[in-house]
Amino acid sequence: MAARAVSPKCRGLIHFAVFLWYCFILNANCSPELTKTHPGVRSYGGRWKYLTFLNMVLHTVFFGLCFLTDVLHQFFSGPGKLTTLLVNIRDFLFTILAFPLGTFVCISFWTLYVIDRKLVYPKYLDDIIPLWLNHAMHTAILLLVLLELYLQPHRYPRRIRAVLCLALFCAAYLAWVLWVHHVSEIWVYPIMAHLSPAGLALFLAASALALLPLYLLGEKLSLKYWTKPGTQKKKKK
Repeated sequence: MAARAVSPKCRGLIHFAVFLWYCFILNANCSPELTKTHPGVRSYGGRWKYLTFLNMVLHTVFFGLCFLTDVLHQFFSGPGKLTTLLVNIRDFLFTILAFPLGTFVCISFWTLYVIDRKLVYPKYLDDIIPLWLNHAMHTAILLLVLLELYLQPHRYPRRIRAVLCLALFCAAYLAWVLWVHHVSEIWVYPIMAHLSPAGLALFLAASALALLPLYLLGEKLSLKYWTKPGTQKKKKK
């Protein structure tokens, strides 16, 4: 199926609105009231040890970059060097990080929440984080990356490059999580405290490996939506 492209002005307005939304969410998440009452925020690493927060920062930067490229395309004719560079960075962020990570945060959070919320989001957090903010951080993120998938096409890199970049990100974040525990003797997520060393290793490995099929899912959805009829058949031969 070949998609009908959204008009540049409409796409720019949507990107700007989503960028403002993420700025608002980040501001709410970093409010003094929440900072004072959230024990995890006041411990070593602060908000920066949580994948949810890192994902929100990533998405804020990404949608801000999307809006910037929209503005450049609107007011400057032709693919200039700066515009081309920003588009390449935009596509890299979306395909390798924003879509897989946003999807993973949503699915993994609600899966653990349904199994036993104490493993990921203890009940006392209901008195600290408003319900709407919880859904903004863990539900809306998936809807917004799906929206972006259908707003404009993104160029996917070679698979080997994508896998290496995902592996590098996973290794860096897992090293950060283990370092936080080494320094402060606290686990970033409650579930980790309930696992044996072997169980913890299996959990971390499974979490890291889960990003690969999510990356492939984004690639598949993008190709299916944006490829013209007959093009996919030719590529499969």
